[in-house]
Amino acid sequence: MPFEYKKIVIAVDGSEASEHAFEKAIDIALRNKAKLFISHVVDTRAFATVEAYDRSLAERAENYATELLTRYQQKAKEEGLQEVQVDIEYGSPKVKIAKEVAPKFEADLIICGATGLNAVERFFIGSVSEHITRYASCDVLVIRPERE
Repeated sequence: MPFEYKKIVIAVDGSEASEHAFEKAIDIALRNKAKLFISHVVDTRAFATVEAYDRSLAERAENYATELLTRYQQKAKEEGLQEVQVDIEYGSPKVKIAKEVAPKFEADLIICGATGLNAVERFFIGSVSEHITRYASCDVLVIRPERE
């Protein structure tokens, strides 16, 4: 009997890369009859750089996350997925997805989009997808952007 994924986490951030990864996650979840967990991590490190911590910045990020996840959840259900759950976390996306989100949902697959960082950015900060691949305890599928 072929292996099937049962619990899939898709990490989304609203970028084109994550949009493309989300589309593929729906297909994979449908084929596997899996439960899909749509997760967005509000990167709180961005707020730490703001001199006088601006509460409205955090609220805007939270509202964006809620709208994003609601839209994705609706689309997944329209495509025919029965079990879809959304998840908003706070912290560093590269750490949270692999070390907290996936274990919390007992995921057997994490799907994420490849980031558009250049070589210098990757050297200094490392990409989120690279970090997830390195530290996840389950399978990871990194979706590359479509070629023009």
